[in-house]
Order: sequence, then structure tokens, then C-alpha cells
Amino acid sequence: MADADEIIHQSTRLRLMSVLNALPEGEALEFKRLKAIARATDGNLGAHLATLEKAGYIAIDKDFVGKRPRTQAHITRVGRRAFAAHLQYLRDIIEGVALDDA
Repeated sequence: MADADEIIHQSTRLRLMSVLNALPEGEALEFKRLKAIARATDGNLGAHLATLEKAGYIAIDKDFVGKRPRTQAHITRVGRRAFAAHLQYLRDIIEGVALDDA
């Protein structure tokens, strides 16, 4: 059985990684959209994104649209692999429980 990824396992980060993983490679989501998905405050979301970025699972891009700052996040290849491994960990638990109940 694979091990849990403690960085991804936290519920808010799992939600963020799930939505970013669902995007086509190279696409990003803006901070405002991620905030709505995560149902988090600016500070809380920023902390979770920083944790994921420090692990190399996401990349943060900051630029300007006109005069307005824009922050976007996208999943990295390392992040996709880590997310896939964590999903396998969860599948192993589910399948193990199902086998134990049979």
C-alpha cells in the first residue's frame, strides 16, 4: 500500500490539488476562483498555496492585468505525480476495506 502524502491529505489542500489536477496541462486558476473553491479566507488560502508551492506541487504566477494584480496557480508535473500517488493510497484503503468486508 502506498503511503499518504501528508501535504496533500489535508482537506483544503486536497480540494485545491483536485481542481488543479483536473485542468489541462499548463492551465491555471486565479486566486479568487481558488478561494471560492476552497471556501477559505485570503490568508488561509495563501498559506495552503505556499505549502503546496514549497513542496513543488504547484507554481504561483503573479502578473498584472491592466493595473490590477493577478495571482494564478497551476499544478506541476511533480504535483501531478504526487496527487496520483495519493489517489492510489486512497484507492488502496477503499479496496482494502471492501476486501475485509467480503
